[in-house]
Amino acid sequence: MKGREIEGTILKGYSGFYYVFAQGEVYTCSLRGKYRLKEHNRVFLPGDQVLISILPNGQGVIEAVNSRRTELLRPPVANVDQALLIFALLSPLPDFLLLDRLLVMALHAEIKPVIVWTKADLVAPAVVAVAQAGYEKTGFEQVVVSAVTGQGVGRIAGLLRGWITVLAGPSGAGKSTLLNVVFPGLALKTGTLNPKIGRGRHTTRHVELLAAGGGALVADTPGFSNLFLPPIAPAQLANYFPELAPFLGRCRFKSCRHDAEPDCRVKAAMAAGLIPEQRYKHYVLFLRELVARENRPGPKGRKGND
Repeated sequence: MKGREIEGTILKGYSGFYYVFAQGEVYTCSLRGKYRLKEHNRVFLPGDQVLISILPNGQGVIEAVNSRRTELLRPPVANVDQALLIFALLSPLPDFLLLDRLLVMALHAEIKPVIVWTKADLVAPAVVAVAQAGYEKTGFEQVVVSAVTGQGVGRIAGLLRGWITVLAGPSGAGKSTLLNVVFPGLALKTGTLNPKIGRGRHTTRHVELLAAGGGALVADTPGFSNLFLPPIAPAQLANYFPELAPFLGRCRFKSCRHDAEPDCRVKAAMAAGLIPEQRYKHYVLFLRELVARENRPGPKGRKGND
């Protein structure tokens, strides 16, 4: 028997049940029988847009699911609109290599990245300026925040309202702390740095969307320090570094990958200070990682693409 039907968003799944946010309420839902069949082979993720029917006892049944606009594998979240990449300016020091890796991943998933610099109260303005300068030519939005002084908190609140957002970054950067300041009712658990390794302790153990208010659905994802690049052809990697765009297609060789080739306009631009050296070095690291993956033998001796 079907009840009143409404549309909603899956927040999380647990022990065969799904918690769906719809019209300001969270409903505990089971799956309609067809979705429990092995041959259906459907995996439901936080962020999936679903149609549910509300039974007389107040519980729901997932009747249908819409096609996904976007899908992330790590963290496993569907229909993400934007990724806030959270990096502390101090304690821990920013891992720029990880940040650049996350930027490539977000662009590959067709998700808007926003760089968020936290703990601004712990550093001098000059430190903030140096961190931001490395990404000025990318066109990515950057927000500087402090959970202590409130700097940038209003901007973050405005960015989150009405969207599905993933927060990503290393442990200890202040993701949960920032969410607690923006949405005090969440009362998320926060942690401190591990003094032995200088990194944060993981305070978020699983992935779920949080209904944070104002139509904001936020995934505070587990911290991580190492991620594989998505399946990108080496020749296409430069397209994921926006500051290289003005110099692409102008090298001596059309097949230039902007690494060891002569007469490369990208390398010349880097030498002239038009491209940040650190970003270019990370591009080369990623390029060689992708080339090595491309050349790796597949299961039958063929080259595999992962």
